[in-house]
Amino acid sequence: MWPDLHYTTADSTLERAMSRLNHHLRDVPAQLSDLSETEWQQKLPRKWSKKELLGHLVDSALNNLKRFTEAQFGPEPYTFASYRQNELVTANAYQNLPINHLLTLWQSLNRQIMYVVAEMPEVTRRRKVMVKGSDGPPRSLSWLIEDYVGHMEHHLETLL
Repeated sequence: MWPDLHYTTADSTLERAMSRLNHHLRDVPAQLSDLSETEWQQKLPRKWSKKELLGHLVDSALNNLKRFTEAQFGPEPYTFASYRQNELVTANAYQNLPINHLLTLWQSLNRQIMYVVAEMPEVTRRRKVMVKGSDGPPRSLSWLIEDYVGHMEHHLETLL
């Protein structure tokens, strides 16, 4: 359980993570533009299609935007629940949505994350966060943001 499964590398910094996120927001839509609808919708058993995977990244952005915002206030550590990834992909019916809508939504949510992080004071970035029920130590909000970008990059490898 968290923080054992994470995507933050030892040499990661928040500034590098935000730079990479900005790069992805600029370049990923163009890199995905040549995929056919068939390629977007193709599913393997017990795997998400590329549309559903992009939808999962939308869900991740939604959940993490809330975390990054709320973790700035209240008692420490800010404790948050994990979310039901598979159920959200199904409930949001990403497989049936237009790809332009999904890409725009993904970009918009991540731009908002970049705005929130840019306004966040250094002292706030050091605030402690943890997953509800985790037996691991609290981590910094900065670490959580870096891990979010690493998680996105993990899934972008499959999309691209």
